[in-house]
Amino acid sequence: MSFELQDDDVLRTMSLSSFTASALFERTFDEGMALVEECARYLDGRGRDESRELPRKAALVYAGESMRITTRLMQAASWLLIQRAVQEGDMTAEDASSERYRLGAREICMAKRVEGVDAMPSKLVELLERSESLYRRIARLDDILFKKGEPEEGVKTHFAILEAAFGDAKPE
Repeated sequence: MSFELQDDDVLRTMSLSSFTASALFERTFDEGMALVEECARYLDGRGRDESRELPRKAALVYAGESMRITTRLMQAASWLLIQRAVQEGDMTAEDASSERYRLGAREICMAKRVEGVDAMPSKLVELLERSESLYRRIARLDDILFKKGEPEEGVKTHFAILEAAFGDAKPE
């Protein structure tokens, strides 16, 4: 059910309200909530049984990666629910753009895969890949919708270095 995001330039011109009224938001919301439900069913059912059959070291990898899936999906679901609140008029776009409602846990959710994941049950690997894809798309949406006009971190760093070197000197 995965899909590509629209062109970044189109998204940059959208307000949060127009984004939440879009088919892109509806598809992302539906995909995210369905993935949360599917993952919960798996981890509470077949996944629990599969994890018991793994050797100790693999079981530790399984536990860590299942926590990563859960973190990704809870972050994604929270972000999507905030956007739904804007859509339904329960929250203003200004409130939703507050830092406290932004997508979090990026260092965990986007970290490199640990060694041994490929030996995990195929359903867990599939959920890892799908949850990462969803999380990355939402992270991109979050960046586009809420960082309008803000320079990227790398650019900020370069500006800070230049300002430290040259100060506020004005050209003559």
